[in-house]
Amino acid sequence: MAVTAREILSGDVRAAAQLMRDLDDEIPSAIRTLKSLYRNTGRAHIIGVTGAPGVGKSTLVTRIVSVLRERGKTVGIVAIDPTSPYTGGAILGDRIRMQEHALDECVFIRSLATRGHLGGLSRSTIDIVNVMDAMGKDVILIETVGVGQDEVEIVKVAHTNLVVMVPGLGDDIQAIKAGILEIADIFVINKSDRDGADRTVREIETMIAMGDYAEGEWVPPVLSTVASTGAGIPPLYEEVKRHRAHVSQDRNMERYRREKARVELLEILKARLIEKAVADLERHGLLDPLLSEMAGKRTDPYTISEKVVDHRFEMHLLQGRPNRARARGRGRR
Repeated sequence: MAVTAREILSGDVRAAAQLMRDLDDEIPSAIRTLKSLYRNTGRAHIIGVTGAPGVGKSTLVTRIVSVLRERGKTVGIVAIDPTSPYTGGAILGDRIRMQEHALDECVFIRSLATRGHLGGLSRSTIDIVNVMDAMGKDVILIETVGVGQDEVEIVKVAHTNLVVMVPGLGDDIQAIKAGILEIADIFVINKSDRDGADRTVREIETMIAMGDYAEGEWVPPVLSTVASTGAGIPPLYEEVKRHRAHVSQDRNMERYRREKARVELLEILKARLIEKAVADLERHGLLDPLLSEMAGKRTDPYTISEKVVDHRFEMHLLQGRPNRARARGRGRR
């Protein structure tokens, strides 16, 4: 049975879990439900937590959730995991992570597999966030899969982006190369009880000081934490609140909403247009012949892509089968 919008708006956890699963599997009825829910989204504060593998993102998220729950906030967690090469599902899974909050009825945890989607997120991340938002969650945390230098899509989705680093992993060099100065709203130097933590903080602060910030523009703070013990988490939460107040200013919020709307629309358009293009090629009986031509190096993917974009299917179909067309013409005479 399809999940209804009323069930989601009432906070039905079981219905929400089913809807999220159906959205991840691209079930048409789930898309219809999400359409009717969309007007009820946009109220939650979305926090992105990103960084290289091993910096302690999951532990940090767990500690932040504890602070949020102490303050009476309801929380949604979207944990992006690597994809199993065998099942296509999330390798880690929500049942074996963040156990401290797994039984809290005010915390909803959802693990998503990347399924080959680049950028540290999953294809259905925004859909899942919208469901949690419609459920009435006050804060939604998105923990990305361990990201590389150019995988920074989280900045397009979250209000507040935490970039997590640790001392001793060359984060200062990586930060310069990746340009993550541009995506971080707050830098978190986790595991700051390690040697070199102070140096890492100073280097990041130096880079920030070299930035060109306009008057009234947000300047990313650098905070030290030890997520395993909870040290530094309350000050981090205060900075998150301060950034939310900054984002909530009319001008900033309007800019964020427009950018998020742009990302949502473009992601959906890309998926739908690709599906339609492939379906059109198959309907014309062109997909397999084109793949054979590419494999034999008789054509190239760039030429094919141009034909797809220009809707030149019929022309290519006739060009590829001239003898058959002429034979049919002779037969009619």
